[in-house]
Amino acid sequence: MSKSLLSVLVFTLALSGCKSHGPGGNVIVDMKGVNPADYQRDLNECQTYAQQVDTTGKVGGNAAGGAVVGGAIGGIFGGPEGAARGAGAGAVTGGARGVEQTSGERHQVVANCLRHRGYSILN
Repeated sequence: MSKSLLSVLVFTLALSGCKSHGPGGNVIVDMKGVNPADYQRDLNECQTYAQQVDTTGKVGGNAAGGAVVGGAIGGIFGGPEGAARGAGAGAVTGGARGVEQTSGERHQVVANCLRHRGYSILN
């Protein structure tokens, strides 16, 4: 079970970079009166800040928690085999939730950073 759980965690972590359009997701800015070159520079700097959000901790922690809960529930209903299947399913579900939380936090960091630099954020 530990090998399969490790595989699930690695797979989930690999997916964590695939969800958004970059660090912070797709922040929509009102570009009226904005110099595109200045905006691009500011966006790149803000996305760099967003990369400081701890992806590994969130995804790994949620996957581990999901594995424990899934394993316990699977064990109740299906014995040792059910526990293993439940742990795997719980790890995937928990890891996916961690990816979603991290993406939301990164989006918020980019939006806040741009807002503090004077941009009008629309989403």
